[in-house]
Amino acid sequence: MSSKKLINKVVDGKHISPVLPEEVKNYLIDIDGTVCDDIPNEEPERMATANVYPDALETLNKWYDQGHIITFFTSRLEEHREVTETWLKEHGFKYHGIMFGKPRGGNYHWVDNHIVRATRFEGKFTDLVDKTTKIQVFKS
Repeated sequence: MSSKKLINKVVDGKHISPVLPEEVKNYLIDIDGTVCDDIPNEEPERMATANVYPDALETLNKWYDQGHIITFFTSRLEEHREVTETWLKEHGFKYHGIMFGKPRGGNYHWVDNHIVRATRFEGKFTDLVDKTTKIQVFKS
């Protein structure tokens, strides 16, 4: 699989967002506390020396190489872009993009007209497995 399999759409001569084939996953990955030491924005001097969590690099790069989309979604601020991109490059992370300024806290709700899967990181990167759990949905 390759990210080149994205289906680029043109409508009325204008490019619109590409369509992901069904087999391609679009991963939004947190940085601090997920792929490396949990470093608050108040301590940016530590960002350059953060330790990579075990298996994070290998797993994310494997997903990238399989053609999945890897985008980091972090609470780091835009002013941390240079140190963040340098750190990711030095450690060999492969990715497609980074979004900065994610609100801090853990009560995230993503509302979308497509299926969204959420996986809470609990200390170890592995292959994902199917699991049934209780979720919140809109009333019928």
